[in-house]
Amino acid sequence: MGKLTVQLPDVQYDVYVGEHVYELFSSQYKELLQSADRVGIIADEQVAAMHLPILEKALADAGVSPSVKIVPAGEKCKTPAVYIDCQSYLLTENFTRNSLLIAFGGGACGDLTGFVAATFMRGIRFIQCPTTILSHDSAVGGKTAINLPEGKNMVGSFHQPSAVLFNTALLGTLPPREIRSGMAELIKHAFISDENWALELLEDRTFTEPTNEWLSVELVKGIKVKADIVAEDEFEHSTRKYLNFGHTFGHAVEAVCGFGGLSHGECIMIGMGYSFILSERHGEITESFTKRFIDFSIMNGYTFEPVLNHSLQEFLDYMKKDKKASFGDLNFVMLEKIGKPFVKKVSIEECEIVFRELQNRLDEGGNV
Repeated sequence: MGKLTVQLPDVQYDVYVGEHVYELFSSQYKELLQSADRVGIIADEQVAAMHLPILEKALADAGVSPSVKIVPAGEKCKTPAVYIDCQSYLLTENFTRNSLLIAFGGGACGDLTGFVAATFMRGIRFIQCPTTILSHDSAVGGKTAINLPEGKNMVGSFHQPSAVLFNTALLGTLPPREIRSGMAELIKHAFISDENWALELLEDRTFTEPTNEWLSVELVKGIKVKADIVAEDEFEHSTRKYLNFGHTFGHAVEAVCGFGGLSHGECIMIGMGYSFILSERHGEITESFTKRFIDFSIMNGYTFEPVLNHSLQEFLDYMKKDKKASFGDLNFVMLEKIGKPFVKKVSIEECEIVFRELQNRLDEGGNV
């Protein structure tokens, strides 16, 4: 069982990764659970159908009988309507400021649950129990949010969990798209932190078919990157922005394709391709490395079709609403070289140049 500690100025919590982490409910986290007058689970409907009895048994062993709120799977749960429905549910179930929530699902369910916890009676405790590879990123760091039609994660709050229990035994039921989605965030962590690690991942022929044993090691490495950055910059004033590598354009792709049309990670792979071309212009990334990344992405089942099927203006409409935009300029995370990120303002004119360049390279290589 892997363990990391997230240390912030006002709070500290542990992240556990392994196949037996739920046993900790009966030991390390029994006091936390029993200090709550009510315990609730907000569960992704697909995850609940497959795995909810596992979590409920672990809680029963700790002497807890939780209330369970089932929400739509994936990004469909991150809507204002579902958010309000969850708040009403807690009130009807007599939850108070001394209650505790457990997020049981992927990154979207964790984002929703965290925001519900952050705002119910001005804030209650919650535990992250992520069930996807992707959520190794979102479950750590305290970012919570829901989506609006105008953009992703536009309404949210910083609210740190009390614990993160990542049960890797549940990952075996993930469909290929969810695996690709999570692995995109893993390689992002490598790109912004460690050149050798990134190059190892680019050479890995089982990248989108990982074993649980391999994942247990790699996910701890990814979580450590995030935990170290969050410890340095909890509220995204400086270095935490580096975690957004690939996200400015990627979030726009996600919105244009309709939230859930492509997975979050698939969109971030597209966004990283875009950011690599920016990094050629402002850093030391070579065109050959960008080609290597795009070829690697295509080989592993990622698509760049949205770049060829939509105009830049469609993406710009969302990028201009991005939380990292300011005074008409867009802020992109780029790489001086692999492992050395930085943030730079980019004009709309340069965004157009880079978009056309990405389209041209995809056309020339026959890649989509």
